[in-house]
Amino acid sequence: MARPIVAENAPTVAVPRPKRWDHPLDPTLTNRDVQWLLLQTPFREIDDQTFPSSSRIKDILKNDSRILRYQQGDLILREGDYGGSAFLVLSGCVRVILSNLSPQGMDHQATTRKSSLLAKLRDSLKRWDIPEQIVPLQKFGTRDGRTAIRQVDQRPRIFLQDVDVVLRSCESEPLGPGEIFGELAAMTRAASHYSVVAVEETLVLEIRWQGLRMLRRDRGFRERLDARYRSNSLRTHLRESPLFQHAPDHAIQEIIAATELVSAGEMEWYASFDSARSMDVQRRIEKEPMIAEEGSPAGALYLIRAGFARLSHHQGSGHRTVSYLGKGQAFGLTELAHNYRLDTAEDPLPFQYSLRAIGFVDLLKIPKSIVYEYVLPYVRTSELTPLIRQPRITSDGKVTLINKRDDPDTSIETDLLEFLVDHRLINGRDTMVIDLERCTRCDDCIRACARTHQGNPRFVRQGVQHENWMFAHSCMHCADPVCLIGCPTGAIARDLETGAIAIQPQTCIGCGTCAKSCPYDNIVMVELHDSKGRQLVDAKSQLPILQATKCDGCRESPIGPACVAACPHQALYRIDMSELRTLQELMKRD
Repeated sequence: MARPIVAENAPTVAVPRPKRWDHPLDPTLTNRDVQWLLLQTPFREIDDQTFPSSSRIKDILKNDSRILRYQQGDLILREGDYGGSAFLVLSGCVRVILSNLSPQGMDHQATTRKSSLLAKLRDSLKRWDIPEQIVPLQKFGTRDGRTAIRQVDQRPRIFLQDVDVVLRSCESEPLGPGEIFGELAAMTRAASHYSVVAVEETLVLEIRWQGLRMLRRDRGFRERLDARYRSNSLRTHLRESPLFQHAPDHAIQEIIAATELVSAGEMEWYASFDSARSMDVQRRIEKEPMIAEEGSPAGALYLIRAGFARLSHHQGSGHRTVSYLGKGQAFGLTELAHNYRLDTAEDPLPFQYSLRAIGFVDLLKIPKSIVYEYVLPYVRTSELTPLIRQPRITSDGKVTLINKRDDPDTSIETDLLEFLVDHRLINGRDTMVIDLERCTRCDDCIRACARTHQGNPRFVRQGVQHENWMFAHSCMHCADPVCLIGCPTGAIARDLETGAIAIQPQTCIGCGTCAKSCPYDNIVMVELHDSKGRQLVDAKSQLPILQATKCDGCRESPIGPACVAACPHQALYRIDMSELRTLQELMKRD
């Protein structure tokens, strides 16, 4: 990304440029603490020579970790919290609660307060004549006396008043020194599947995911994480699905032992997104990694645990998208259940559709024999998909032309579905959609956004279009926010409770990695100024100091997104793209 040159004679202020580890997760962590950590499992088993000289294990621990002390009953991780860190038990014991944890019995203060309506009104009446301002750099890293790296610092601590009673009523598993939890949510940028509570005084090492990602360079550490997932998290993952709810423990153990962890595509799929977007749609589909192909034997059940996959079939000389699958959905169940119930061992139906990775997808693959013996016998018939009355592909490979309405998810028009999948708009959980037939270009939405953000609008009213609907360049707060992947400081992260993606200006170093990573061009790098309007420049290079900005969803506003509230023509909407029927109903309105 080209750096702009400061205009001659423009008033500037020279400041040091922010660096990667200017603001460690815990500024009070000492070198002595780090040396002690290096003697603990698993760090003492890691080969330090496999790491770059600029990022040794001691550097990762010093800057990307902190030691936390918990008392009995302290809730360390809540089910539904979005992952930003993994946690390693150093001493003591915690329990992973595998069943839903009721709010009853929890003691906690109110969550972070939103700005008052009066304060927002007062801000809206101000004149903001200075572009993007910044707090003095020497004050970076603190706010109200707390580190500004992660929002968890601002949440009240929650504890279970009667932890023994709660644990007796819940399914749970113990974890002791050397064991890790929260790693899957951290690496996949997803919500936690379970809660974790301290059952005695416990020391825990929190490792934010930037450091966790670097530690995975070590093969032994990676294998430890995979073993941990298989022995604990996989059980939780399976129990969450209705498909396994009634399976006995011995069946779950057999399923866990036989399940294969499969990944397809590239986790950093955004790198090739622009080049793929310029391809012909059919060629793009053909280049997507194949997970299971139509017509091949239905030999396994696939469960998606992260990412998206395309469900399609051959049509003429190309392919037609009939649906897409996301986290928690299954592929192959219809065919396996059909063959199992009709006992078609001699003449089984193959997969009726193909499954391809859209960017990156992480799956569980359960062999057919295990599904037949340990899954389907414990699933109620009413919970299974109907028998396939008219197969699209028969056991001898013959393709039968069937009506479009027999395809899965036919409530979504094919052209709309393919548009959303091809542009990966299915990733959005708070997508700005504008009805161009109602929009008069009055700019009330942009002015409202500017008033809410000190004179600086956070979106651009441009974007890809489907018929009369525009999907504007505004942060979609994605289900898979790839903008988080390369951020070296954790300045861009999920809100742990709402899932919104936010940039903390105090720790943004202006590297532009998130802006380059965003496949939708929804993050903008801006030049910064001090309170007097003078441009901030690097003391060494004299180049402008930049910072990443984007839509924050007006998360502190009591009235929600200012752009939506300001539109006088009801032309602007925020849509969760996982609810495609809602979008289609909106598009079909009068």
